[in-house]
Amino acid sequence: MTRTVAVVSGHVQGVGYRYFVRGRAEAAGLTGSARNLPDGRVEVVLEGPDTAVAAVLAELDGPRAPGTVRRIDTRNEPEQGSRGFTTA
Repeated sequence: MTRTVAVVSGHVQGVGYRYFVRGRAEAAGLTGSARNLPDGRVEVVLEGPDTAVAAVLAELDGPRAPGTVRRIDTRNEPEQGSRGFTTA
């Protein structure tokens, strides 16, 4: 199990990006969140099995991702036992 926080830069607000991430995360059985940051970036938190987290991280800037992703910065954190997936 792993918890990864990804901060996504580019044109990712107002294009359905958070809902795209939620769909991918829920389909993979992950918990976490996707929220808009005041500076125009989106913070994505994914928690679950290592391989599932890695697969969703790979999709964050894939061809199906809405908007334009310029950069993704990631960091690992201790698991927190999140439940469900939220968007804010």
